[in-house]
Amino acid sequence: MATNGSSCTKAMKATSDGVFQGENPLDYALPLAIVQIVLVLVFTRLLAFLLKPLRQPRVIAEIIGGILLGPSALGRNTAYLNRIFPARSLTVLDTLANLGLLFFLFLVGLELDPKSLRRTGKKAFGIALAGISLPFVIGIGVSFILRKTISEGVKQAPLLVFMGVALSITAFPVLARILAELKLLTTDVGRMAMSAAAVNDIAAWILLALAIALSGSGHSPLTSLWVLLSGTGFITCCALIIPPVFRWMAHRCPEGEPVNEMYVCATLGTVLAAGFCTDAIGIHALFGAFVVGVLIPKNGHFAGALVEKVEDLVSGLFLPLYFVSSGLKTNVATIHGAQSWGLLVLIISTACFGKVVGTVAVSLLCRIPFQEALALGFLMNTKGLVELIVLNIGKDRKVLNDQTFAICVLMAIFTTFITTPIVIAIYKPAKQAMKGEYKHRTIERKDPDSQLRILTCFHSYSNIPSMINVIEASRGTEKRQGLGVYALHLMELSERTSAILMVHKARKNGLPFWNKLQQSDSNQVVVAFEAFRQLSHVVIRPMTAISAMHNMHEDINTLAERKRVAMIILPYHKHQRLDGSLETTRAEFGWVNKKVLDEAPCSVGILVDRGLGGGAHVAASNVSSAISVLFFGGNDDREALAYGARMAEHPGITLTVIHFTAGNELVAQELKLDITDESHISTESDKRALSEFRKASSDEKSVNFESRVINNFPEIVEAVRELSSCNLFVVGRTPMGPAAAGLTVKIECPELGPVGNLLTCHDFTTAASVLVVKQYDSSIKSVSQGQCSSTKVGECPGDESETGVDL
Repeated sequence: MATNGSSCTKAMKATSDGVFQGENPLDYALPLAIVQIVLVLVFTRLLAFLLKPLRQPRVIAEIIGGILLGPSALGRNTAYLNRIFPARSLTVLDTLANLGLLFFLFLVGLELDPKSLRRTGKKAFGIALAGISLPFVIGIGVSFILRKTISEGVKQAPLLVFMGVALSITAFPVLARILAELKLLTTDVGRMAMSAAAVNDIAAWILLALAIALSGSGHSPLTSLWVLLSGTGFITCCALIIPPVFRWMAHRCPEGEPVNEMYVCATLGTVLAAGFCTDAIGIHALFGAFVVGVLIPKNGHFAGALVEKVEDLVSGLFLPLYFVSSGLKTNVATIHGAQSWGLLVLIISTACFGKVVGTVAVSLLCRIPFQEALALGFLMNTKGLVELIVLNIGKDRKVLNDQTFAICVLMAIFTTFITTPIVIAIYKPAKQAMKGEYKHRTIERKDPDSQLRILTCFHSYSNIPSMINVIEASRGTEKRQGLGVYALHLMELSERTSAILMVHKARKNGLPFWNKLQQSDSNQVVVAFEAFRQLSHVVIRPMTAISAMHNMHEDINTLAERKRVAMIILPYHKHQRLDGSLETTRAEFGWVNKKVLDEAPCSVGILVDRGLGGGAHVAASNVSSAISVLFFGGNDDREALAYGARMAEHPGITLTVIHFTAGNELVAQELKLDITDESHISTESDKRALSEFRKASSDEKSVNFESRVINNFPEIVEAVRELSSCNLFVVGRTPMGPAAAGLTVKIECPELGPVGNLLTCHDFTTAASVLVVKQYDSSIKSVSQGQCSSTKVGECPGDESETGVDL
């Protein structure tokens, strides 16, 4: 389908006078464009949702959605096609799509650091070279076959280069998304694939520039030479002018302050001007935008601020239009007859053969195991946006006809679609052996002087002060072997490209959470934990996990297993409002907490934060906190008691333990129930734990122990109200025993248990934070030991160092 209206087609006006004036809004450019955009967004997002269980990247849904909206499916209805996508509107649609693509490629260049290519290893470079060379050579052979069959009369040289590029491309952003979904980014295969794909991406752009230059309509062979020379001159001028100018802009935009609007406008204007220059040269407007993005310095927060301001609008709104614009040019019906379908099978087979065989061969020469080499080959066969750009430019330049274009688009969809299921089937990362036995999965233990390891998690900066104050309270005394803390920043892996590249950049640093050599990239998270580490005797390692919400709990549990921590502390998914009530921040984090509670390899604590420590880190010498432990009985309450005893060793903390025992009414109620052996064992363990606690704290003036006899729920509430002025309640999630029968509170949040729900309900007024503790249950199967998580950015795989290394 032609994308430009014919000269006899009447031009469309921008806006209508409205339906009350007897005009149809769909006959005017702006209302029609709005309808097209809304239809595209709804249709592609719905398709992405349907394909999500198959773990396919969103680009697949957008490409397929574009084809379905075009003449291949819905477009077979001419009434629909002429009303929603009439020929006279396609120029506007193509212009919007290419404008969005222009800025998207600027963002791709902005997030590509040329310095990283210098650090590419020989293995990755060799794999990338093989992954380009063999498919390119095969693409040349395929171009001869196409020219003799369905592409007669097309110039040989442009077709040769376009087919070579189409078969040799690896889509870097799409590959990163697949690796993140499969949790392979930090594996050896993931690192190798990302490095090779980065080299492949740059090579593809160079080859595409060559293809465009050769496909010009000029009759003189010198025309292509002039285009290449002018393009080289343009890049040289940009390399001399752009870095110093934008370095000056970045210097005038200090971190922590908003970027000046004038600099943002200047940048966007520069992108458009560069696009005009390369279009005038005869390459393509996209190259100018990409070059500007690559050359802008990446130091400081200026580049990141540009991404934040531009990305959502471009990738979320305008980029899907490009896939629809491409889909309107794709008519699968043109593939008919044995010859056409045979050519489709040929191109798909040769595309897969060239990438997989070339990559596997070089990988085996580099002594990479066959299973990893095969997975790497299929990963490098991923296509995506750049593939569509190549094909669309080839079609616009009359190098690819309708039939060839449709065949190549289907090849791109097929090769990308099969990547995830094949990699899942053939590659499963080997589990790393744990160094040493994972003994201390709980705080309650036979050897209380052994090192206590805690994994604290947070998903917003407001969680940090209270988490640090909990860590401060957990330090214990000098006679202990100390406290080791891992502070994990939980971030959702969104559909944004920058999230993927952030994972990649952070992983390359090889350091927990940030690179010391780039202090400008530090943020308040790092500053807070670094300051705490220097002021205390605590070994603390900040790191981050960027993962999809549906499997974020896997990253938390995997890290806890690898680091052999005794407790995971999670922030509650509700925050306190000014009026004291709790308001949901994000319900998804509540789901994550539940999954961690169900599958954790150690004890778990959920912190309901009400401003513990006043919302700021309290220095050790200034700590003056009152902590209360409510003990009914059972495993979880014993864990809460053990944690409270640990906190009581801090010189600035006063601990109050209330042991609730059943009165006559509750005892009578309990006698009506069957008493199992398990409850008898739990009661004996409770008595032993209380006895040991009272014996150890008998000489401690900061520890108060009190036993309360209760007969009903109101008596429990009255006893707890007496402690409502404390700073922190530490309670078990599932209290057991006769006294626990008096807990008849309504359970609104199951993850908090009955006591936690009592302390957080609307009717119970207190300013105290609440830590709800669940002790590890050995009957629960732990997560796979040492399985590398794609989103754990803090360390290189296999790093099991537990010493207090300076971060």
